[in-house]
Amino acid sequence: MGTSGSKSRGLWPFASSAAGGGGEGPGGQQALARARAARAATPFVFTRRGSMYYDEDGDLAHEFYEETIVTKNGRKRAKLKRIHKNLIPQGIVKLEHPRIHVDFPVIICEV
Repeated sequence: MGTSGSKSRGLWPFASSAAGGGGEGPGGQQALARARAARAATPFVFTRRGSMYYDEDGDLAHEFYEETIVTKNGRKRAKLKRIHKNLIPQGIVKLEHPRIHVDFPVIICEV
């Protein structure tokens, strides 16, 4: 609980081959392949998951609302109702500047 990185899921791309425990035992080939792939991993992130949505008209925004008229005691009043249906996620967004991966073990600035 409280972990947000990929260490909690067992995906640690920046681990050294010594931390993998070697290639002995069942699944040794997988551990070796993972260790080889770890050397090729880059500490930078170039894309992220988009946080915005498209609606039916093709508009892009974080949230969508529609105006509804509510009649109460003979008085008309406009209310905004949030739309949850028929929204399409934005998808993968390319970052302008590469970011350092959250799980990359390096000290950026020492005080």
